[in-house]
Amino acid sequence: MSPQTIEIKIADKRLKVACPQGQESALISAASELNARLEKTRSSPAVATLEQALLLTALNLSNDLLQLQQQKEQEQQQTQEQIQLLQATIEQALIEQKNNPEE
Repeated sequence: MSPQTIEIKIADKRLKVACPQGQESALISAASELNARLEKTRSSPAVATLEQALLLTALNLSNDLLQLQQQKEQEQQQTQEQIQLLQATIEQALIEQKNNPEE
């Protein structure tokens, strides 16, 4: 599957972007999310230029991504700990059953 070109609009500028087939809706959704966040940033009185708004939006998106990655790592660690606890419990139960076959 070869990529196709999709036209999106970011910050009132039209861009043509190569997009793998089947990913068009994801690209359009990403552009929409970026535009929404960009407009929110641009509405701040502390932001004077489009470039500032773009940089702040990129920083916010990067921060969100890092937080989600950290959350995912924590959840994976908790899941791994639960699996280890279950394995230990099962092993202990099997040992007890082996040592007490009459029960």
